[in-house]
Amino acid sequence: MSGTFVWALVGLGLSVVVVRRRTVAVGLVTLQALLLAGAALVAAASGGDVVAGVALGIRGFALAALFLVLVARTREPRPVQAGIAPLARAGIAVALALALVWLVPAIGLESRAAERSVLALVAFGAVTAATRRATLFQVIGIVLVENGLALAALELPGASSVAIEIGVALDLVLVAAVAAVFHERIFAEFGTGDSTALRTLRD
Repeated sequence: MSGTFVWALVGLGLSVVVVRRRTVAVGLVTLQALLLAGAALVAAASGGDVVAGVALGIRGFALAALFLVLVARTREPRPVQAGIAPLARAGIAVALALALVWLVPAIGLESRAAERSVLALVAFGAVTAATRRATLFQVIGIVLVENGLALAALELPGASSVAIEIGVALDLVLVAAVAAVFHERIFAEFGTGDSTALRTLRD
């Protein structure tokens, strides 16, 4: 993959950190996932690579459908405020990404740009999950990390294992699906997807 492509993925990830609307965030992570699937198909050198690319595409559409259903089923009576301003979130995300790039040694991908992009997506996902009070945004943060891991699988040197790529596409979808179920249960219990409502729970 070209450096421009992987940094476009990073730009989409940073946009997720700052946007306010859930539907926009869903669209951004879905576009990321589909770009990864398209890149896998373009670079496919065997039938197994095509299968892996198709699996990534199915993952993207499945997550988009899941999130849009959740948005429709969990309409918030009022927007859930993040508590941290968008520019502050972006600053934290960029700082964490730079720290990871500085601290983490080479991880053996085909290019250093790909490695930095993977670390940036992991950082952006972590910041999204940590700084947003809306539980759906926290799930979207998990998906950002998943997209970073999918990029890492695609950027392994040589012929990457189909099992690895399909495993990234399907196993981590289960994580997002479980988190989505928790989001819906929280909304059903408290009438909001604001994670601060959980503070009212006591043993």
